[in-house]
Amino acid sequence: MDLKFNPAESSHLESIVRLLADDPLGEKRERFKTPLPRAYFKALDNILNAPNQELMIVTLADEVVGTFQLSFIQYLTYQGGIRAQLEGVRVSKNFRDKGIGAEILEFCIARSKQKKAHLLQLTTDKARPDAIRFYKSFGFVASHEGMKLHF
Repeated sequence: MDLKFNPAESSHLESIVRLLADDPLGEKRERFKTPLPRAYFKALDNILNAPNQELMIVTLADEVVGTFQLSFIQYLTYQGGIRAQLEGVRVSKNFRDKGIGAEILEFCIARSKQKKAHLLQLTTDKARPDAIRFYKSFGFVASHEGMKLHF
């Protein structure tokens, strides 16, 4: 498959939000409508201007078929190490089960190593058992108990 991985631009925002909203969990927390809520534009501007954030689109024949965000977080732990955090991985419903998710993960692993990160971490909702199995197949381990405080 001839996938292309490119940094997101402002013109991709609608496609990205559509992907984020296009599943049972995403449709509950995202607001994909025309025009898009202003908060998405502000967030995109913040991400695009942050040196340690990489919001990416995945295209096939000029169609956006996937997206993800990699954050590179500098820590004092691990002797001043860098953690790569993977968020917002989505593949279009029409293109699932075609190996795109695997190519995204391979890209993220390689990019994290290139940035000298000592680990790549992610979270996935417990309501996504298929995603959990998928990540485990790449060697991800549920090594910690994650906790969140929603406001």
